[in-house]
Amino acid sequence: MRRRTAPLGLRTRLIAAFLLVAAISAVTTAALTYQQARTAVLKQSQDTAVSTLRDQIETTPLQLPLDQAQLQRIVNELGKKGKPHPWSVFGEYGTLRASNTTAPTSTVVTEQLRRQVTAHPHGAFQRVTDASGNPYLAVGMPAVWLHNEVREPTGLVVFATMPLATEGKTVEAMVEASKRGAVPGLAIAVVPALLAARSVLRPVRDMRRAAQRLGRGRLDTRIEVRGADELAGLARTFNETARALEQSVSELRDAETRARRFASDVSHELRTPLSGMLAVTEVLDEDAEHLDPDTAAALRLVSAETGKLAVLVEDLMEISRFDARAAELNLDDVDVAEAVRKSLERRHWDDQRVVTHLPSQVRARLDPRRFDVVLANLVGNALRHGGAPVHVTVRTEPRPGGPRLLIDVADSGPGIAPEVLPHIFDRFFKADAARTRSAGSGLGLAITLENVRLHGGTLRAGNGPAGGAVFTLDMPLEADA
Repeated sequence: MRRRTAPLGLRTRLIAAFLLVAAISAVTTAALTYQQARTAVLKQSQDTAVSTLRDQIETTPLQLPLDQAQLQRIVNELGKKGKPHPWSVFGEYGTLRASNTTAPTSTVVTEQLRRQVTAHPHGAFQRVTDASGNPYLAVGMPAVWLHNEVREPTGLVVFATMPLATEGKTVEAMVEASKRGAVPGLAIAVVPALLAARSVLRPVRDMRRAAQRLGRGRLDTRIEVRGADELAGLARTFNETARALEQSVSELRDAETRARRFASDVSHELRTPLSGMLAVTEVLDEDAEHLDPDTAAALRLVSAETGKLAVLVEDLMEISRFDARAAELNLDDVDVAEAVRKSLERRHWDDQRVVTHLPSQVRARLDPRRFDVVLANLVGNALRHGGAPVHVTVRTEPRPGGPRLLIDVADSGPGIAPEVLPHIFDRFFKADAARTRSAGSGLGLAITLENVRLHGGTLRAGNGPAGGAVFTLDMPLEADA
């Protein structure tokens, strides 16, 4: 499996980009400087050589026609006056050849240079390299005489060759100096790179910390705005967004608080008259069999609806206690199997409708009353909306954070529809819209979830592999008080 390379941080990328720009700038500057300096050095040398040779030839007296001795004398005199470096001079006059060296001609003087000298009476020059790779400047200059402002050739052509080794060393020294200056230049560039990265990353880090605080619920978080650049504009936008979010959440919290207070107040106000109504309906239920059938049916309907209203009021009061964080745990050391059996017996579910799988010797720190509510809601929900038989399975599981108690409640119904699963624990949610007159208040699973959370556990809803809904309660065996 190919390992993915971890991406570089923004700080590293900023510094690398800054150094890359500095390196490109340094290399480009060095290349342009080298090119200009090399051209300037060579041009100065060749201009000096050409002008010197031209001046020397123009001031040299000639007695035409020339013989070999005269040609040799002219060549020797010109060879002594070479600038900016000593040069080798070669003279050609018709078939005569002479030089101030041991060879009468030079391999540095090319045929191309000879043709240029013939075509240009002012002379020509050429930079060439000999067979050993050494650079040379070759200058060709014809000797002319001026007649009626017309330059007439005398037939004498002088070639001078000058080595450019000194100029080459000068250029090489410049290149070496550029190389030596590039490394400390890049090292110095690290300092502004760090400063630039710091100036860019500081507001980014501030924004990241502010976003983290905002994500943890600190809606009063703001960022100090520095400057007027794009990052400052982003900081202002963040502050405006946080301010609007804080205002919206505050309004929602106020509305939620009012709604909770209303539900709590209504529940308390309804509880007292409902208690009287329940007492009356219980007495009337006992005498219903002595009444005529229509009156008895109406009485039983009033009694049933009053019971549903009483359950709804009790559920609303319980939810209000959870919302107000007033719910408390009264923990006790409980035998889980015995607690499950008693809860089922209390509701007469100890028949074939509910099948239990209860291991012995499983004890947990639980609130017996709240555990009874949890189990009753899960089993009752399975019997009403799923189908018998309902299987209740108790098991334990070791975890790194401590052993866990797991209880599965599985029914034999069609299961929970996928679109219903995300809302199964929502308050007043009912999967079947037509089931608005069911015995449930729509708060049973929500209250069950709150009780499980109070124990430090979780409650999951799903479907079993063979069909049917499965609710899995997962809580620690040792709950925190």
